[in-house]
Amino acid sequence: MADRILDASGLRCPMPLLKTKLELNSMAPGQELEVIATDAGSARDIPAFLKLSSHELISSTEQGGSFTFVIKCGG
Repeated sequence: MADRILDASGLRCPMPLLKTKLELNSMAPGQELEVIATDAGSARDIPAFLKLSSHELISSTEQGGSFTFVIKCGG
């Protein structure tokens, strides 16, 4: 179970990524954030951002046009 949930459903690119970054900045290392997005660009943008950051992508799933990411906050 994630420590926080960010529902970015209905938001267009780049808002899901920007909101994800802001949420992670306010979290402590080791906490988990679940992000829900409906913008298809999120499936590309969020994992690409995480590869360049200290955060870790735990899981990424897509179901019925909804993308869910579980991210472990880095240091």
